[in-house]
Amino acid sequence: MARVKILPAGIDLEVESYESVAEAAWRQGFVWPTQCWGQLDCMSCFTKIVGGEGDALPAEEDELDAVRMKMPGPLASDSLVRLACQLRCRGDSLVLEKRGVRKAESEDNNMQDFERSET
Repeated sequence: MARVKILPAGIDLEVESYESVAEAAWRQGFVWPTQCWGQLDCMSCFTKIVGGEGDALPAEEDELDAVRMKMPGPLASDSLVRLACQLRCRGDSLVLEKRGVRKAESEDNNMQDFERSET
């Protein structure tokens, strides 16, 4: 199991080897902004690696293509910009910057949609 720190919220996530960072956040009861739930379409889940880059597994070609084609301007060519719905990791030193990540509340549609999709 890997550990990832999310800034600026200061959240520590435990990420299983089979799941993405966003999936780990949802599983642990956090809202991670998304609209497409891992379909490489909305780009809402994008995050930036700000530390421990070596603990991020390399992006697969479909993630790289989506970022290049759908992200605006300089973000499209920044190798530290990743999609959390695809980002898998190892180790305990990965640090990501993502605004909007927070503990879910019962009225959050973000979490309700994820919970329904898991059943």
